[in-house]
This record gives sequence, structure tokens and C-alpha cells, in this order.
Amino acid sequence: MRVVVDLNRCQAYAQCCYAAPESFELRGAEILVYDPAPTPEHRGRIERAVQACPVRAISVEFDDTIGTAS
Repeated sequence: MRVVVDLNRCQAYAQCCYAAPESFELRGAEILVYDPAPTPEHRGRIERAVQACPVRAISVEFDDTIGTAS
């Protein structure tokens, strides 16, 4: 899973911080700090954070493929 936040679009509404506090943190009035590679256990909360963002600044790519041994 890879999380990307368009920091130019982000308006610091902090809805992602409420939805996934372990992955998003607002520092000060406008500085969003986030985990670009959260663990799979956080997938549900990350998806809620994406939906909660009023300006759609968060995007996520999921790699649901299972690796195979060579």
C-alpha cells in the first residue's frame, strides 16, 4: 500500500487525522505529516481517510498481488 497526499491541495481540515490517527498527523496549523507506506492492518482506516478528505488530496495504491517464490 502506498499513500500519496497532494500537499498543494491539502487544506489542513485534518479529517484524515481523525480517520487514521496512526498514519496522519497535523503539526501546527498546516503541516500534515503522514506515513507513505502504512502496514496492511491500517488499510480500512486509510480508505476511510481517503473518503473523509473534503478536497480529495489523498490517493492510495494497493498491491493486492501475492508474491511467489522463485
